[in-house]
Amino acid sequence: MTNFNYIKLNKYKRIRYLKHNQKNSDYIVFLHGFMSDLEGKKPQTFLKFAKKNKLGFLALEYSGHGKSSGKFTNGNISKWTKETNQLIKKIVKKNRIILIGSSMGAWISINQFKLFTKQIVGFLGIGSAPEFLENLMWKKFTRKMKLETIKNGIYNLKHGNYIYPITIQLIKDGRKNKVLNKKIKSKINVTMVHGQKDEVVPTFYSKKVLKIFQKAKKKLVIVKNGDHSLSSPKWIKIIKRELMLIIN
Repeated sequence: MTNFNYIKLNKYKRIRYLKHNQKNSDYIVFLHGFMSDLEGKKPQTFLKFAKKNKLGFLALEYSGHGKSSGKFTNGNISKWTKETNQLIKKIVKKNRIILIGSSMGAWISINQFKLFTKQIVGFLGIGSAPEFLENLMWKKFTRKMKLETIKNGIYNLKHGNYIYPITIQLIKDGRKNKVLNKKIKSKINVTMVHGQKDEVVPTFYSKKVLKIFQKAKKKLVIVKNGDHSLSSPKWIKIIKRELMLIIN
């Protein structure tokens, strides 16, 4: 049974998170993807990894995700980034950080460099999707879809078995959070792991992320026949191996 924690960030906002405290140790901070939560295999895997390797751990569900409070449709990259900032300050404090960002989580990870550049000692991206709202959604919307989104403030995008409620405020906020034109000079280990057969986010997004980091020790791992989530045991094994190389 996983023991989740809750923290009140203000009168109306309650965030669910997972943690493992480890004194005077680096912390793994796992940031999940769009409309995801902490019930999946990856957060549990990285929590176990942290405990085994005597590392601290933090993972949170952004507002409107999982069991955190708030409506998903009120959320955006700026809000989810700020919530992550707040949890890191409260839980990780001054300890060093190894970021793991899955899909949208990689975008929110890159945003953490604004505040925690000196603390971040490693970054692992999984199917990284920075700026996906504009490039992989809005630009691919038909004129009819765009007009409906503007008129109603929202468009319910069907993808596979899921419906993604895409709001116009979410799209506009994404434009304020451009990261692919950034230059980060941290001398850290940065590894991007991406499924060869990712049908959601093309592998070149991971290559774009690596270009941001000008002085890092960079590595791109394309997982043969891998999908977007890379959640199967054989793919998780590859991710854990790469994480071990980042921390050592």
